[in-house]
Amino acid sequence: REGFRFSSQEAASSFGDDRLLIEKFIDNPRHIEIQVCTILADKHGNALWLNERECSIQRRNQKVVEEAPSTFLDPETRRAMGEQAVALAKAVKYSSAGTVEFLVDSSKNFYFLEMNTRLQVEHPVTECITGLDLVQEMIRVAKGYPLRHKQADIPINGWAVECRVYAEDPYKSFGLPSIGKLSQYQEPLHVPSVRVDSGIQQGSDISIYYDPMISKLITYGSNRAEALKRMEEALDNYVIRGVAHNISLLREVIIHPRFVQGDISTKFLPEVYPDGFKGHKLTDLERRELLATAVSLYVSEQLRSQRFLGTPRIPIAKSKRRRWELSVRLGDGIYPVAVSKDGSSFSVEVDGMKLNVTSEWNLASPLLSVTIDGTQRTIQRISRNASGETSIQFLGTVVSI
Repeated sequence: REGFRFSSQEAASSFGDDRLLIEKFIDNPRHIEIQVCTILADKHGNALWLNERECSIQRRNQKVVEEAPSTFLDPETRRAMGEQAVALAKAVKYSSAGTVEFLVDSSKNFYFLEMNTRLQVEHPVTECITGLDLVQEMIRVAKGYPLRHKQADIPINGWAVECRVYAEDPYKSFGLPSIGKLSQYQEPLHVPSVRVDSGIQQGSDISIYYDPMISKLITYGSNRAEALKRMEEALDNYVIRGVAHNISLLREVIIHPRFVQGDISTKFLPEVYPDGFKGHKLTDLERRELLATAVSLYVSEQLRSQRFLGTPRIPIAKSKRRRWELSVRLGDGIYPVAVSKDGSSFSVEVDGMKLNVTSEWNLASPLLSVTIDGTQRTIQRISRNASGETSIQFLGTVVSI
């Protein structure tokens, strides 16, 4: 009642009219959209709906993570939404690829939101599960050709996920723009079933004049779990230096239990992170893995610095050292760690436990593939300052050691 009274008063003082338009309240809204591809209705009368995309993970009403299909829709609801989207396109004689967006409540009632008469940023996930090239279809439609497919030909094959990689600081309001030069940039195209749509390269400037999106990162799998696992690997292998980026937030979202279970809505981020995003919180096992990785990297760098062109600098030096006892500062804590080297492997003692760390240790590469007790991790060596502190990216989050 107070909200109604205050809104009426504000409307009257601002516009001289205290009438209000009351909209239906939608509980736990999900943002689900239908990709429509139609041709000229007055010539051929054909239209297709190309299944749905779930775009509920948003911040400030802008999409961050999208996937196709949705975990929420059943075949009946999908068909009803698709048929209504096609009916709308035909009613306005729309001719091209387009997207009809809906809000869906917890009971799967859906409500029209808007229609975008263009190719959407997230169209690659639709291409992945249908096998259609939407840009090619748009060009054919514009030329006047009829559609080559019937509705029965449109499949849902596998699962696709898209993360929008932004030059943003995710620790500020889930992402405030960051500007600067991309001093280092490497896309994770070596990861299987990964697609990257970008318009930048190493050395590009991220300025204040354009949207701060760096790229669209898409992964595909035979099912949702496989697509998400590949996305996790792709995010770990994405090298971005020179600007702040939202890789850590994206990685946390896709591994969060609520997201994995499909329990999402447009309120996901403020509900899961009510005090804002703080980064990945290490478990005890992950902390031990990080410490083991850090000391192994440190020792490898020390040994590398003692060699020149593969030969020890001082031929008469004493026999090689095999064990180191180190103190590692991580956050506000200092941890004693002992490490022994055996060939290309390290045995690390931390918290009374032993971890085996193996790696090729190609220190010239920004990406290091490390195996810790059978678990493979990708870490990124970022920098080392004058005081010897090293920054690495571990599980999506940058930490200093």
